[in-house]
Amino acid sequence: MVSELLHRKCKSCESGIAALNQQETSQFLQQVPGWVPQGERIEREFRFKDFVQAINFVNRVAKVAEDEGHHPDFQIHYNKVTLVLWTHSIGGLSENDFIVAAKINKLLS
Repeated sequence: MVSELLHRKCKSCESGIAALNQQETSQFLQQVPGWVPQGERIEREFRFKDFVQAINFVNRVAKVAEDEGHHPDFQIHYNKVTLVLWTHSIGGLSENDFIVAAKINKLLS
């Protein structure tokens, strides 16, 4: 099943918009396999053959992030890339985080 999140675009979030509640977060998580909740954030770890493949993936994620105007936090350890998504301006999760997660997942298919 292709997530309908792939067809959405991130919307600007401004302070004052409420973060998703636990039920909403759980529903969105079902559409982004591999992503796990970590408090008010979601994260996923990706492993690659070597450092070059990891960096190539990071560059592809950077393009998605720029296109959406919504950027994950990156952590790189040789062949392992951990991405963390959350909406900084509201201090929690928004639909944007799940849109970007779905589009990142699509990079691997």
